[in-house]
Amino acid sequence: MAELDFNIKATVRTDKGKGASRRLRHADKVPAILYGGKGEPVALELDHNKVNNMADFEAFYSHILTLEFDGKKHQAILKDMQRHPYKPKLTHLDFQRVEKGHKLHTNLPLHFLNEETAKGVKEEGGVVVHHVNDVEITVLPKDLPEYLEVDIAELSVGDTIHLTDLKLPKGVELVELTKGDDHDQAVVSVTAPRVEKEETEEDTVAPGDVPAENSKDDADEE
Repeated sequence: MAELDFNIKATVRTDKGKGASRRLRHADKVPAILYGGKGEPVALELDHNKVNNMADFEAFYSHILTLEFDGKKHQAILKDMQRHPYKPKLTHLDFQRVEKGHKLHTNLPLHFLNEETAKGVKEEGGVVVHHVNDVEITVLPKDLPEYLEVDIAELSVGDTIHLTDLKLPKGVELVELTKGDDHDQAVVSVTAPRVEKEETEEDTVAPGDVPAENSKDDADEE
């Protein structure tokens, strides 16, 4: 784990259905499926606690994992993870096969650098706004990075970093940008702090009310 070696021992699952999945969960196992590539989908069962501990690492969601069953090792990436609505339990995992020479389609987290020391924050009192926290990419398995860094040190108030401004590692392509120029989404920006309007005496006068000094003048005129 120290070297991010996510090796997951699995067992092929022959007993399927909701009842079978429920029994697995009671036995501290979690159902999963491996699909994609040239192989047939394989239903699996995994040790719940070991996988749950791995899920605490951000890299688990973007790293190439190893599923070991039937005496063989299979490389895969996590495509979906379902959790219990209120218990700290995993209920199902989907894995996609990784094949050498074939591009992966996955999401990468963004790591924002220098948020507190950015020019627009430290010198101008601005606020950092994240528009997205991960991006969808295609990449060959050998070139898959763990995350993408976004340095906002030079951003001033009113500045925005878009997808086309990201520095991409070799071989990484942003899926959104393949859809056209109008898909150059905002990633992060620095905005001016919201200024609360100060309450004035005029704001506190309810409709129909007459200020006291005006009432006195009206009385004198009568």
